[in-house]
Amino acid sequence: MTFVRNHAQGILACDLFVTATARFRVLYVLVVMEVGTRRIAHFNVTAHPSAEWTLQQLRAVVTGEQVYRFLIHDRDSIYCSEFDSALKAMGLSILKTPFRAPQANAFCERLVGTIRRECLNFLIPLTERHLRGILREWVAHYNRGRPHSSLGPGIPEPSGGKPVPPVSGYGIPSAHRVGIPILGGQHHEYRLEKVAA
Repeated sequence: MTFVRNHAQGILACDLFVTATARFRVLYVLVVMEVGTRRIAHFNVTAHPSAEWTLQQLRAVVTGEQVYRFLIHDRDSIYCSEFDSALKAMGLSILKTPFRAPQANAFCERLVGTIRRECLNFLIPLTERHLRGILREWVAHYNRGRPHSSLGPGIPEPSGGKPVPPVSGYGIPSAHRVGIPILGGQHHEYRLEKVAA
Protein backbone atom coordinates (compact mmCIF):
# COMPACT_ATOMS: atom_id res chain seq x y z
CA MET A 1 0.00 0.00 0.00
CA THR A 2 2.87 2.39 0.69
CA PHE A 3 4.14 1.92 -2.86
CA VAL A 4 0.68 2.58 -4.28
CA ARG A 5 0.20 5.71 -2.13
CA ASN A 6 3.61 7.08 -3.15
CA HIS A 7 3.20 6.41 -6.88
CA ALA A 8 -0.60 6.59 -7.30
CA GLN A 9 -0.54 9.47 -9.80
CA GLY A 10 1.59 7.44 -12.20
CA ILE A 11 -0.21 4.09 -11.93
CA LEU A 12 -2.75 2.67 -14.37
CA ALA A 13 -4.75 -0.46 -13.60
CA CYS A 14 -6.61 -2.47 -16.22
CA ASP A 15 -8.97 -5.40 -16.21
CA LEU A 16 -11.12 -7.31 -18.66
CA PHE A 17 -14.56 -8.57 -17.69
CA VAL A 18 -17.41 -10.38 -19.39
CA THR A 19 -21.03 -9.40 -19.89
CA ALA A 20 -23.83 -10.91 -21.96
CA THR A 21 -26.34 -9.33 -24.32
CA ALA A 22 -30.08 -10.01 -24.44
CA ARG A 23 -29.38 -12.77 -26.98
CA PHE A 24 -26.71 -14.31 -24.69
CA ARG A 25 -23.82 -13.15 -26.84
CA VAL A 26 -20.69 -12.84 -24.72
CA LEU A 27 -18.93 -9.47 -24.86
CA TYR A 28 -15.68 -8.44 -23.22
CA VAL A 29 -15.17 -5.02 -21.66
CA LEU A 30 -11.71 -3.60 -21.02
CA VAL A 31 -11.43 -0.82 -18.44
CA VAL A 32 -8.32 1.21 -17.70
CA MET A 33 -8.30 3.49 -14.67
CA GLU A 34 -5.88 5.98 -13.15
CA VAL A 35 -5.30 4.81 -9.60
CA GLY A 36 -4.46 8.24 -8.16
CA THR A 37 -7.56 10.05 -9.41
CA ARG A 38 -9.88 7.01 -9.74
CA ARG A 39 -10.72 8.32 -13.24
CA ILE A 40 -11.67 5.81 -15.91
CA ALA A 41 -9.07 6.69 -18.52
CA HIS A 42 -10.43 4.36 -21.20
CA PHE A 43 -12.90 1.57 -21.88
CA ASN A 44 -13.90 -0.41 -24.92
CA VAL A 45 -16.01 -3.42 -25.85
CA THR A 46 -15.29 -6.34 -28.17
CA ALA A 47 -16.61 -9.80 -28.89
CA HIS A 48 -13.15 -11.16 -29.73
CA PRO A 49 -10.41 -9.79 -27.45
CA SER A 50 -6.82 -10.33 -28.47
CA ALA A 51 -3.44 -9.11 -27.29
CA GLU A 52 -3.23 -6.79 -30.32
CA TRP A 53 -6.66 -5.27 -29.61
CA THR A 54 -5.82 -4.80 -25.92
CA LEU A 55 -2.48 -3.21 -26.77
CA GLN A 56 -4.21 -0.81 -29.17
CA GLN A 57 -6.59 0.24 -26.37
CA LEU A 58 -3.65 0.99 -24.07
CA ARG A 59 -1.94 2.98 -26.82
CA ALA A 60 -5.01 5.25 -26.76
CA VAL A 61 -4.33 5.90 -23.05
CA VAL A 62 -0.54 6.18 -22.97
CA THR A 63 -0.11 9.07 -25.39
CA GLY A 64 2.70 10.89 -23.61
CA GLU A 65 0.53 13.81 -22.43
CA GLN A 66 0.21 12.29 -18.95
CA VAL A 67 3.20 10.62 -17.32
CA TYR A 68 2.32 7.05 -16.42
CA ARG A 69 5.03 4.85 -14.97
CA PHE A 70 3.29 1.61 -13.98
CA LEU A 71 0.51 -0.65 -15.23
CA ILE A 72 -1.17 -3.21 -12.99
CA HIS A 73 -2.80 -6.20 -14.66
CA ASP A 74 -3.57 -9.79 -13.79
CA ARG A 75 -2.08 -12.90 -15.35
CA ASP A 76 -4.77 -13.41 -17.99
CA SER A 77 -3.38 -15.05 -21.12
CA ILE A 78 -4.35 -11.99 -23.17
CA TYR A 79 -1.48 -10.11 -21.48
CA CYS A 80 1.23 -12.13 -23.24
CA SER A 81 4.97 -11.43 -23.20
CA GLU A 82 4.76 -9.48 -26.50
CA PHE A 83 2.06 -7.30 -24.93
CA ASP A 84 4.25 -6.57 -21.90
CA SER A 85 7.29 -5.91 -24.13
CA ALA A 86 5.34 -3.36 -26.18
CA LEU A 87 4.21 -1.59 -23.02
CA LYS A 88 7.76 -1.53 -21.67
CA ALA A 89 8.83 0.10 -24.94
CA MET A 90 6.20 2.79 -24.22
CA GLY A 91 7.91 3.48 -20.88
CA LEU A 92 5.64 1.52 -18.53
CA SER A 93 6.78 -0.90 -15.86
CA ILE A 94 4.43 -3.87 -15.63
CA LEU A 95 3.16 -4.98 -12.21
CA LYS A 96 1.55 -8.42 -12.53
CA THR A 97 -0.74 -9.55 -9.75
CA PRO A 98 -0.08 -12.91 -8.08
CA PHE A 99 -2.12 -15.94 -9.12
CA ARG A 100 -5.64 -16.05 -7.68
CA ALA A 101 -5.21 -12.76 -5.83
CA PRO A 102 -7.79 -10.28 -7.15
CA GLN A 103 -7.17 -8.03 -4.13
CA ALA A 104 -3.77 -7.21 -5.64
CA ASN A 105 -5.61 -5.23 -8.32
CA ALA A 106 -8.22 -4.02 -5.86
CA PHE A 107 -8.82 -0.65 -7.52
CA CYS A 108 -9.81 -2.15 -10.86
CA GLU A 109 -11.69 -5.07 -9.28
CA ARG A 110 -13.72 -2.58 -7.26
CA LEU A 111 -14.39 -0.58 -10.41
CA VAL A 112 -15.66 -3.67 -12.23
CA GLY A 113 -17.95 -4.42 -9.26
CA THR A 114 -19.23 -0.85 -9.32
CA ILE A 115 -19.95 -1.06 -13.06
CA ARG A 116 -21.94 -4.23 -12.47
CA ARG A 117 -23.82 -2.96 -9.37
CA GLU A 118 -24.65 0.50 -10.67
CA CYS A 119 -25.09 -0.13 -14.38
CA LEU A 120 -25.06 -3.60 -15.91
CA ASN A 121 -27.18 -5.35 -13.27
CA PHE A 122 -30.10 -3.11 -14.27
CA LEU A 123 -29.63 -2.73 -18.02
CA ILE A 124 -29.41 -5.55 -20.53
CA PRO A 125 -27.45 -4.54 -23.61
CA LEU A 126 -28.88 -5.60 -26.94
CA THR A 127 -25.73 -5.37 -29.04
CA GLU A 128 -22.07 -4.46 -28.77
CA ARG A 129 -22.88 -0.93 -29.95
CA HIS A 130 -25.66 -0.61 -27.36
CA LEU A 131 -23.31 -1.75 -24.56
CA ARG A 132 -20.71 0.77 -25.69
CA GLY A 133 -23.35 3.54 -25.57
CA ILE A 134 -24.53 2.52 -22.08
CA LEU A 135 -20.97 2.46 -20.78
CA ARG A 136 -20.12 5.79 -22.45
CA GLU A 137 -22.92 7.51 -20.55
CA TRP A 138 -22.13 5.74 -17.27
CA VAL A 139 -18.37 6.44 -17.51
CA ALA A 140 -19.08 10.15 -18.04
CA HIS A 141 -21.25 10.06 -14.90
CA TYR A 142 -18.60 8.13 -12.96
CA ASN A 143 -15.83 10.57 -13.93
CA ARG A 144 -17.76 13.87 -13.69
CA GLY A 145 -20.73 13.45 -11.39
CA ARG A 146 -20.32 10.57 -8.95
CA PRO A 147 -18.60 11.37 -5.64
CA HIS A 148 -15.87 8.97 -4.47
CA SER A 149 -15.27 8.60 -0.73
CA SER A 150 -11.60 7.73 -1.34
CA LEU A 151 -11.16 11.19 -2.89
CA GLY A 152 -12.43 12.90 0.20
CA PRO A 153 -15.38 12.80 -1.20
CA GLY A 154 -14.44 14.21 -4.54
CA ILE A 155 -14.96 13.70 -8.24
CA PRO A 156 -12.25 12.34 -10.59
CA GLU A 157 -12.85 15.11 -13.17
CA PRO A 158 -14.24 18.17 -11.36
CA SER A 159 -16.30 20.58 -13.45
CA GLY A 160 -13.35 22.93 -13.76
CA GLY A 161 -15.02 26.23 -12.95
CA LYS A 162 -18.27 26.17 -14.89
CA PRO A 163 -20.13 29.38 -14.13
CA VAL A 164 -22.98 28.90 -11.66
CA PRO A 165 -26.05 31.08 -12.25
CA PRO A 166 -26.89 33.45 -9.39
CA VAL A 167 -29.49 32.11 -6.98
CA SER A 168 -31.64 34.45 -4.94
CA GLY A 169 -33.83 33.03 -2.20
CA TYR A 170 -34.84 29.41 -2.12
CA GLY A 171 -36.24 28.95 -5.60
CA ILE A 172 -34.64 27.44 -8.64
CA PRO A 173 -33.97 30.13 -11.28
CA SER A 174 -36.31 29.98 -14.25
CA ALA A 175 -35.16 27.88 -17.20
CA HIS A 176 -32.92 25.79 -14.92
CA ARG A 177 -33.15 22.34 -13.37
CA VAL A 178 -31.34 20.57 -10.56
CA GLY A 179 -31.60 16.80 -11.08
CA ILE A 180 -30.08 15.57 -14.32
CA PRO A 181 -31.11 11.97 -15.15
CA ILE A 182 -28.40 9.51 -16.15
CA LEU A 183 -29.17 6.27 -18.05
CA GLY A 184 -32.86 7.07 -18.31
CA GLY A 185 -33.19 8.02 -14.64
CA GLN A 186 -31.28 5.10 -13.12
CA HIS A 187 -28.90 7.66 -11.58
CA HIS A 188 -29.09 11.42 -11.14
CA GLU A 189 -26.52 14.16 -10.91
CA TYR A 190 -27.44 17.18 -8.85
CA ARG A 191 -26.29 20.56 -10.07
CA LEU A 192 -27.92 23.68 -11.42
CA GLU A 193 -28.14 23.40 -15.20
CA LYS A 194 -29.82 25.52 -17.84
CA VAL A 195 -32.68 23.73 -19.61
CA ALA A 196 -32.39 23.69 -23.38
CA ALA A 197 -35.17 25.62 -25.08
